[in-house]
Amino acid sequence: MGEWIKLTAADGVEIAAWLAAPTSAPRGAVVVIQEIFGVNHHIRSIADRLAGEGYLAIAPAMFDRVRRDVELNYDQPGMAKGGELVGKVDREGALSDISAAVQRVAGAGKVGVVGFCWGGTMAWLAAVQTEGVAAAVGYYGGGIIGMKDLRPRVPTMLHFGEQDGHIPVAGVHEIGAAHPETPVFLYPAGHGFNCDERASYDAPSAALAWRRTLDAFAKHLR
Repeated sequence: MGEWIKLTAADGVEIAAWLAAPTSAPRGAVVVIQEIFGVNHHIRSIADRLAGEGYLAIAPAMFDRVRRDVELNYDQPGMAKGGELVGKVDREGALSDISAAVQRVAGAGKVGVVGFCWGGTMAWLAAVQTEGVAAAVGYYGGGIIGMKDLRPRVPTMLHFGEQDGHIPVAGVHEIGAAHPETPVFLYPAGHGFNCDERASYDAPSAALAWRRTLDAFAKHLR
C-alpha cells in the first residue's frame, strides 16, 4: 500500500519516509514515529493500517541522520544496534524530521502523531513543541517519565504495559498524576505489546489500545 519517498528537514538533511495513502480522500493524516528498530516491516505495517482507516500516513526514517536503510530485527543484536543508533541521533534533528513529515502530509487535513518505544517519547515531545500537530498518541515511551513536567499543547494519549521491564509502573502513575487531562492507559502486558513480531505481543491489549488510538484520531483530526 505504501511507498518510499524523500523528505528534506529544515536543517537541509534528506531522509527517507514510508508514505501510505488511503484509497479515497483522506480524513486527515498521521505521522508514525519509529521504534529503535528503524522503519522496519512493523512500522510500515502501522502506516499501512492507518491508510486503511482513511488517513494519509507517513513514517520518517529518522536513523537516516546517522545510518541509512536501517531495518533491525526484534532480537538482542537488533536491540543493541538500535540503542547505539538512538544515542547518536540529535533530538532536535529528530524533531526536525517529524516536522518535515507533518508538513509533507498537512494537505490531507489535521495531522496526528503516533509513536512506539523511542517513538512514543518523541511523540510526547512533538505534542509539546511541533507546529502543525493536532493530536498525539505514545506507546510505551519510557523517556516520558523524565519529561513529565513538559506540557503538551494538543490532546495526547499514552499506552503502557504493567509488566514492562523497562518502564516502572510507578513512573507511569507519576505521568498520570502530573497530567490528569491526559488519558494514560495501563495494559496487562509487557514492553512492545503492540508488535505482533515480538515475543511480548499481547493481542487483546494491542487491539484495545489500537481502538482507543483510532477513536482519539477520529475525535481530534476531524
